[in-house]
Amino acid sequence: MDTPPPDADADALFAATYRELRRLAHARLRGGGRNTLLDTTALVHESYLRLGSAGALNFPDRPRFLVYAGRVMRSIIVDMARARQAERHGGDVQHVTLTGEVAESLGGGEDHIVRVHEALADMERVDERMARVVEMRYFGGLTEQEIAQALGVTDRTVRRDWEQARLFLAEALK
Repeated sequence: MDTPPPDADADALFAATYRELRRLAHARLRGGGRNTLLDTTALVHESYLRLGSAGALNFPDRPRFLVYAGRVMRSIIVDMARARQAERHGGDVQHVTLTGEVAESLGGGEDHIVRVHEALADMERVDERMARVVEMRYFGGLTEQEIAQALGVTDRTVRRDWEQARLFLAEALK
């Protein structure tokens, strides 16, 4: 099934922010998504296709578009990590328990991505704004000023939310 291209406004915004989207994608892949078999260009292009499948989108400003693009990138990375986990676990194939050096040598990249995603979902139930701050910073690569502008709060509020979120995530990821 082919995905329709984004509408003209979203297409123009995507083109205008392409370099910044590549920077965000690179940051996401460097920050834990590198085990998804995606590279920066593939992540940006997959984001473009997902934006197109979302239908008509309207973003009042650049930071809000980047916030949305960061959410799309998060979704792509998490989906890819889950797919790799399912593939690695064999789906319907009979499971065999690994012990010793073999089990220790397997990477946990996908597991970490999924755990962060699940912890962020838990955080959303406690404090949605704090979860948005983490999402924009961790998955979107936005600065405190960009996050503050997108959320309509002060830089100080963003810093406070980020500090609380780090404590929440540290506890959740133990």
